Amino acid sequence: MTTPEKGSDTPPSTGSTPNARRRAIWRLGLLLVLVAASAIAVLMFPIPPLEEIRGFFGSSGWWGPAVFILGYAALTLAPVPKSVLSVAAGLVFGLAAGLAVVFSAAMLGAVAAFWLGRLLGRDAVERFTGARVGKIDELLHRRGLAAMIGVRLVPVLPFTVINYAAGLTSLRWRPYFLGTAIGILPGTLSYVTLGASGLQPGWQLYLGLGILALLTLAGLMAAGQRRGKAKAADV
Repeated sequence: MTTPEKGSDTPPSTGSTPNARRRAIWRLGLLLVLVAASAIAVLMFPIPPLEEIRGFFGSSGWWGPAVFILGYAALTLAPVPKSVLSVAAGLVFGLAAGLAVVFSAAMLGAVAAFWLGRLLGRDAVERFTGARVGKIDELLHRRGLAAMIGVRLVPVLPFTVINYAAGLTSLRWRPYFLGTAIGILPGTLSYVTLGASGLQPGWQLYLGLGILALLTLAGLMAAGQRRGKAKAADV
């Protein structure tokens, strides 16, 4: 395991005593319980249909966007799809305001999940995997911003899983934040545009679908290239 650079966001090792190991296990267990509980809560109280969301927030007044942002951010802590909420934001608030609302909510949720993963799970990962994650940590220290932008650009990759996983690695805070902010913009724009179109034929609907198709295709091509390079390296 590479030694974190001075000033990085990776917590220092707390020693290898039995008590330290137990604390690491308890923190990781708490993280898993929080994620599982949030997922169960969403399954028990599923996201309402688009028309219900539109009816509620369409007449909510000035506090509507704030409630939407907090609710969306909370849902990003659970491993469930949030695209329907992004579409709903465009449907309720329009293109510009919907984009601002979803972007703010997604960033708030991404920050919260990252620090939950970092504070509760990173120590356990570092303690019990050792050198097996050393190469990943070294790569993320050198190319964290590019790596984060790359995974964020692909809309089919699970947003919540990436948030927690980034916190479990030694990826520094600034590349994570900037990479997330840059990488989620195209996908967020596409979903909000779909909602702003009212899901009716027109330039907004076609633009949203086109962006999603291009991002997905680009992600598949990039993944294919990485697999090809990996196979060539193994030969």
